[in-house]
Amino acid sequence: MENIVVHKAATRGNANHGWLNAYHSFSFASWYNPERIQFGALRVLNDDTIAGGMGFGTHPHDNMEIITIPLEGDLAHKDNMGNTEIIKNGDIQVMSAGTGVQHSEFNPNADQQTKLLQIWLFPSKRNVTPRYQQITLDVADRHNKFSQILSPNADDEGVWIHQDAWFNMGNFDAGLTSEYKIKKEGNGVYAFVLKGNVTINGQELNTRDAIGISETDVLNIKANTDAELLLMDIPMNY
Repeated sequence: MENIVVHKAATRGNANHGWLNAYHSFSFASWYNPERIQFGALRVLNDDTIAGGMGFGTHPHDNMEIITIPLEGDLAHKDNMGNTEIIKNGDIQVMSAGTGVQHSEFNPNADQQTKLLQIWLFPSKRNVTPRYQQITLDVADRHNKFSQILSPNADDEGVWIHQDAWFNMGNFDAGLTSEYKIKKEGNGVYAFVLKGNVTINGQELNTRDAIGISETDVLNIKANTDAELLLMDIPMNY
């Protein structure tokens, strides 16, 4: 029997600091909801808007797989591994924090905001050597189909992380239907609607709504309007 949790956009935590407007799908910083701690290995899904010229000063992480997906504008990244990079829409960045990293993230443009998703997954093994990876993806590959952006395999499509997780993104025209098969037994999928109205396994979802589905093999997805989706296929037990 499939297990479903629906997280409507309006039920997320929100912290508007002026320079940062952050929506939290799971408990984060000062927002705590005992029913929203994690979904399997997925611990954080933050939907952030950073004002022009602003950002996060240098701060530490450890033993977490941290994935950043820019949606609009640019993000300047700097870390103690020697990486100084700009990431933008179409890019995906991953850091395996492992034994510990320090990094900063800033919007380098004074005249435009930056929008991004930052996702944290618990790793499959602790205290790995920290690593950084960034790639540019062809967004056109996602038209009316899912395109893999992350996996556990270094030689596979997208970035790789220390976890049996697969992320896919898709941009669908209104009326399109799609099927997604779970990659690994015991995994669940957390589907996040970036925009549009979709129906997933009978549940209707709108922009920034999410659904977590486990104990199933397949997702049946219909785009009721033009829609953009992120699917996170992740271990429920890790």
